Amino acid sequence: MPAITSGRVLVTGANGFAALWTITDLLEHGFLVRGTVRSVSKADYVRDMFKTHGDKLELVVVEDTGKEGALDDAVEGVDAILHIASPTNLSPTDPDTVVRPAVEGTVNLLKSALKHSSTVKRVVITSSVVALAPITVPPPAPVIDETYWNDYSVKEVREKGKGAHTKDMYPASKVLAERAAWEFYEHEKNKLSGKLGWDLVVLIPPFIFGPSLHDVKSPEQLNGPIQYFYFSVVKGVQTGDALTKTGYEYIDVRDFARTQVLSLTKPEAGGERLIVSGHPFVWQQFLDAARQYSDKIPGGELYDPSKVEFPVKYNSEKSRRILGIEYRPLEETAKDTIEDYKAKGWL
Repeated sequence: MPAITSGRVLVTGANGFAALWTITDLLEHGFLVRGTVRSVSKADYVRDMFKTHGDKLELVVVEDTGKEGALDDAVEGVDAILHIASPTNLSPTDPDTVVRPAVEGTVNLLKSALKHSSTVKRVVITSSVVALAPITVPPPAPVIDETYWNDYSVKEVREKGKGAHTKDMYPASKVLAERAAWEFYEHEKNKLSGKLGWDLVVLIPPFIFGPSLHDVKSPEQLNGPIQYFYFSVVKGVQTGDALTKTGYEYIDVRDFARTQVLSLTKPEAGGERLIVSGHPFVWQQFLDAARQYSDKIPGGELYDPSKVEFPVKYNSEKSRRILGIEYRPLEETAKDTIEDYKAKGWL
């Protein structure tokens, strides 16, 4: 299957938390990068961050990726695409605000890739573990792998619309965007008797934590999982079972960036969904690790690892085998994130 080891890579949402670390990894491994952003000011920030790389980084402004053809010029001449940009509103009140942009942005990108099949060899899309199993009801199995789909959240949103639970809306957007991608890919591949020119990979991460490179002036401007991390670890908003007994999974953002680049270079990744999960955790573990680097971190509570319960567990064996990724320990993520907060004046 197609894969690349050099060339120009398009990164969507180049000014985002995960995208900036991905661009860093790409440049460090000799790739040329073209990134999309939504405004000139965001382009200026990214360009200044990577100014020592000169013309190895190119940025283009695409204000609305939902418009068909909006990404045509950005895709022209690239060897691969890393589609990281997606709405990250985890608590929407209207499913249309997350579902439509996610689906349209993904499909329009693939339409642009189709127009440039002579050069594009691989497209990698970032999904989420919420596309595998719901978080508002018990999961369909104790351990979830890449064969599962969160059809429950999609059904809830389709039947109830704005009346659906807000925690089903974002997952539905991830399911529908990923399904639309696979349907588009299979349809076009079949039309060309399998000779599409490029293949598709989907990366499925849990929470993504770690130090940030993007333009955030205060903790209050953080969103998504890194907002959860700051307020859970620094401000101590988690208590009781939420702190010591409820288990989750995460991946360090720098490891996630590595999986993005590895997914371009490994031929066997083509046509695969890959769960990329680093480690299980409870919030108390991060508090305990973070307190070694700042006495401003709350002490939390004692916890018994044998009593931790995971609402859902994910099997990431396939990604570890195909990508050959080794994940950094929780203590390193905690240390580097706390040092980042101190450098920003947030601690």
